[in-house]
Amino acid sequence: MASISDLIMQQVKSAAGGIEIPSNIKDQVLGGLSNSILGSLTQTATKAGGIDTIKSLLTGKSDAASSPVTALAGKLFKNDVVSKLSLGGTLGNSLSSLIPGIIGKLSNFIKDQDGDGDVDINDILASLTGGKSGGASILGAATNILGGLFKKK
Repeated sequence: MASISDLIMQQVKSAAGGIEIPSNIKDQVLGGLSNSILGSLTQTATKAGGIDTIKSLLTGKSDAASSPVTALAGKLFKNDVVSKLSLGGTLGNSLSSLIPGIIGKLSNFIKDQDGDGDVDINDILASLTGGKSGGASILGAATNILGGLFKKK
């Protein structure tokens, strides 16, 4: 099973396939979309109630279009990519509009990983680590995920 960053990048590439992105900035734009979504998930996970927000989003119980995770990803993308690469207008708006759909598709990959009959935080963490939790505690898995993400700039 792929990690969450791999899944996000797959969805970004698929969603952006129909948008003409100048070849000299395409990797930066696609990487920026992926990093914005991953950054939003990471920042949300560290806030009070954040894990429940992510759980609700990734299990399909809340709508990606109205999720604070999606709103934060859009803000991060506009600040870190759209403004820095001067992608105003149609291209910037088209790319930003992909974020809710990409986040919405992530819920398709979150499954019952531990065989207990429901999708819970253990399943989400197993999905985020590529199914490699191997019986690790929730705290241990969360520490590994968040530690790896915070070391990344």
